[in-house]
Amino acid sequence: MLRGHGDDAYLFGRAIRSDFSSNVYSHVDLEPLKAHLRAHLDVIGHYPEPEPYRLEKALAERLGIAPSTVCVTAGATEAIYHIAHAFSGRHSTILAPTFSEYADACRMYQHSIAHSVAPVSVLLPKKGRFAGHRPPLHSLLNECGNDGYLGSEPCVGLVEQPVFLFCEGSQQKRVPVAPGEKASVIWLCNPNNPTGSVIPKEQMIQAIEENPDTIFVMDQSYGFFTKEELLTPAEAVRYPNALQLHSMTKRYAMPGLRLGYVTGHPALIEQVRAVRMPWSVNALAIEAGLFLCAHPDTAPIDLPALLAETQRLVEALNDIPGLTAEPTQTHFFLCSLSKGSAADLKRWLADRHSILIRDASNFQGLDDGCFRIATQTREENDRLVHAIRQYLEDGR
Repeated sequence: MLRGHGDDAYLFGRAIRSDFSSNVYSHVDLEPLKAHLRAHLDVIGHYPEPEPYRLEKALAERLGIAPSTVCVTAGATEAIYHIAHAFSGRHSTILAPTFSEYADACRMYQHSIAHSVAPVSVLLPKKGRFAGHRPPLHSLLNECGNDGYLGSEPCVGLVEQPVFLFCEGSQQKRVPVAPGEKASVIWLCNPNNPTGSVIPKEQMIQAIEENPDTIFVMDQSYGFFTKEELLTPAEAVRYPNALQLHSMTKRYAMPGLRLGYVTGHPALIEQVRAVRMPWSVNALAIEAGLFLCAHPDTAPIDLPALLAETQRLVEALNDIPGLTAEPTQTHFFLCSLSKGSAADLKRWLADRHSILIRDASNFQGLDDGCFRIATQTREENDRLVHAIRQYLEDGR
């Protein structure tokens, strides 16, 4: 497991007033859910369902799909490991920079791995420090030559085994990476963590349809937090090569309960269920999930207001000399320092202002100056801007 995920306040010997390090937006009213769980605490005295049948049925009804296309897990991260296990030994391509658990899970289950890393990645913004070549996702998957180049474009990133990469150019042709081998699993996050960018729905559909032998694992844990159109579960389950990850943790700000689910074609879901341990989803999490399916408007979030505040925060940070805040299509975004390290800034903010940010230097393809911010309240955001400005103006 990667050392250095967000929400690591436990590493500091003081209380954190404002946590920008986690992408969970916690300024929501969870009292209805808490009241329901308090009234149902007796469930902890019994084993949960060996497989969460009722919750899978409830989610399927809510999404307009069959129960056979849903697999509930103890958080979306457990789903990542189940998928890697179900398809162990495959050749995986991971579009980076992105969530590290895809690679960790693939290594655990003996996948050969390639990272497609900035600036060629489709997961980077159209402008800003990490801008560059943004190929359409549906363009052909091709191999890197021995010189590390594909046509005229560099195949950047660390490649543990050559596999197909998303690249652009009508001059390219479809060729295997090695005799009889190709990328059999593509992992991507949409909206992407940590960049906040979204792959358009039409590109996603074209990629899936043009590569029927490749399984596309689309992590849509942050799907609620964008206004961009995404592939819906009802649309995705029709494809025999598409899996989607979803997080109730993120939407309802309850990371301590660990609750997520996978949707996909029944044949794929059957393979994922085959590696899920019995009783893996605890009784309180199942009870919470059933309540939220029955009351989906619990913990309302004003998404337009949150995204507008995110844009205001990006602009305010970009007014600080020596700092770049990247464009985003959700409520979190990537920042970079022109000099100095994000680790030093993180320690200073925690020590001096009880503010926590996510040092993003350990994401594949990012450097020591990168950090991630998740939008909080206007007051907290202003306090962050003031603190970072002070840090940089003092020449640290």
